[in-house]
Amino acid sequence: MSKEYTKELLLDFGSAGNDLIPVVTQDYTTKEVLILSFVNREAFEETRRSGYATYWSRSRNELWKKGLTSGDLLRIEEIRINCEQNSLLYLVTPEGKGACHAKNEEGNPFSSCYYRRITGENNLEWVL
Repeated sequence: MSKEYTKELLLDFGSAGNDLIPVVTQDYTTKEVLILSFVNREAFEETRRSGYATYWSRSRNELWKKGLTSGDLLRIEEIRINCEQNSLLYLVTPEGKGACHAKNEEGNPFSSCYYRRITGENNLEWVL
């Protein structure tokens, strides 16, 4: 049976378990896209074990439990997998002030990392 129709979890993290799989993280209630990140096997298993979104930080090359230091944790409500089992969707309930590490003018984190839109040729404007 192909990956598209099986009921068996067949994520492929590579032979060493270090290959990264993209994860779209979305607010469970509003459906707003919060973050696009990556997981390796360790991050995925920690997410499932703890119930909180845990990723692999490519810039720091380490496990990253979102909100562990800021308090802006993302509680997992549901995990979905795409048809080819090569990307994930985390549906979460934010437990802090926001999901992004960037802060707005009041010093609070943006609710989503997608807080700007492209206008004109190379201009950005805030949308949140």
